[in-house]
Amino acid sequence: MTQDLRSGPGLRYSIRESLCFETKPEPCGMVIFGASGDLCARKILPALRRLGERSLLPERFFVLGVGRSAFDPASLRKGLPQAAGADYLQGDYTSEDTYRRLKLRLQELSNRHDTRGNTVFYLALPPALFHDATHRLGEAGLLEEDWGGWARVVFEKPFGRDLASALALAVELGDHLKESQVYRIDHYLGKDTVQNVLMLRFANAIFEPIWNRDHIDHVQISALETESIGRRAGYYDSAGVLRDMFQNHMLQLLSLVAMEPPASFAPDWLRDEKVKVFRALRPWADHPPIDNAVLGQYAGYPGEPGVARDSRTPTFAAMRLFVDNWRWQGVPFYLRSGKSLRRRSAEIAVTFKPVPHSVFKPLLPAHLDANTLVFHIQPREGIALTIEAKKPGPKICMGALTMDFDYLQAFGEHPPEAYERLLLDIMLGDQTLFTRHDALEESWRFLEPLLKAELPLRSYAPGYWGPQESEALPAADNRAWRQPDER
Repeated sequence: MTQDLRSGPGLRYSIRESLCFETKPEPCGMVIFGASGDLCARKILPALRRLGERSLLPERFFVLGVGRSAFDPASLRKGLPQAAGADYLQGDYTSEDTYRRLKLRLQELSNRHDTRGNTVFYLALPPALFHDATHRLGEAGLLEEDWGGWARVVFEKPFGRDLASALALAVELGDHLKESQVYRIDHYLGKDTVQNVLMLRFANAIFEPIWNRDHIDHVQISALETESIGRRAGYYDSAGVLRDMFQNHMLQLLSLVAMEPPASFAPDWLRDEKVKVFRALRPWADHPPIDNAVLGQYAGYPGEPGVARDSRTPTFAAMRLFVDNWRWQGVPFYLRSGKSLRRRSAEIAVTFKPVPHSVFKPLLPAHLDANTLVFHIQPREGIALTIEAKKPGPKICMGALTMDFDYLQAFGEHPPEAYERLLLDIMLGDQTLFTRHDALEESWRFLEPLLKAELPLRSYAPGYWGPQESEALPAADNRAWRQPDER
């Protein structure tokens, strides 16, 4: 069955209703550590509210907030379905007494709401508290699954700050958790357009046969922000753009573009293929950072509140990478991300090779724009394909035509927020969109030499595209950075 969603002159979108599937989770409770904090207020609670509006919360469900400061449980109840419960427990995250009281409260709430002991523990906490919270939960017996109910623990990035700390964290978590219980959130993977990379590649026969070095010229992945660091100096000045954006978001996006088709959409089969991409990245030992990476810092950054006056923290990075395998050998991947730039935009742009010969004399291949497939991730989600087509008029009259699919135009509404998708998958026990420990290890292993490289820190004025030196990366291959479309 096909349903027209929006139509007009030259515009028609449709969707087959029979191919839309969504599952409601089984009864469970969610314990949110850091419930009085910013992440809970901005992302977690609104996502739960919208899941409730879409009838995708469990029939029997409760939220229990945990925090150091006093907090009104009414803030947790707001927007949840009437049948859902909400409560709050005040206590120190490192205190054994907090977890003793937490266990008693959970038993009470689980019995009241008949959630069978199924519990999500969401650690909306600073990474320094991950080990303490997990250790105390384990000591209290709250992570055991032998007695019937399941327990899942959600972690927000950063997952370590280098390879050694990431490995140490994995060992610490392994003392109390199985990998099947661990959900490391990367909110970029919850965005519809990011997931659409997989749908477009593997559900359409026209793309996968040309998704290789024979037909693709290069790939650009950009995550550009107009904002400065704002109030995040406490975290950002010790992390910088490489840890904040590249180790997770940027490399995850690259893996979706470059991965081989999994035999199934099963979580571990798909994640196996992503790990293979990280292992195939050309190591920096064979690919000198001085020639293939540029770091920058926006002018005025050391004067931001909370930033060290002599800070050498990069707020911009660009790099030229290669995936050394049969599919991608010789195809450059250009990645860039930064703050205080000209335009807010996150996108993946796949540029195909030019036609080898033009039959439309006097037009030459160089006169024709390359076909480009762009996944617009933010601020508005969509997909655009640019092709060459005849314009009205003379017999030889050709120009670029962009077929632009926009979620808002097509469906009359924005796609769900990333946290809606991710929270739903956590409750369903689906780890497809979450980072596995070996992928985390391999991404840190790849990035660490760049963290240690003593690269010049280039200055750039706020409102520009970054340091001028970054232009040299694609220019080395006779290419140039795309200017993101206004959307």
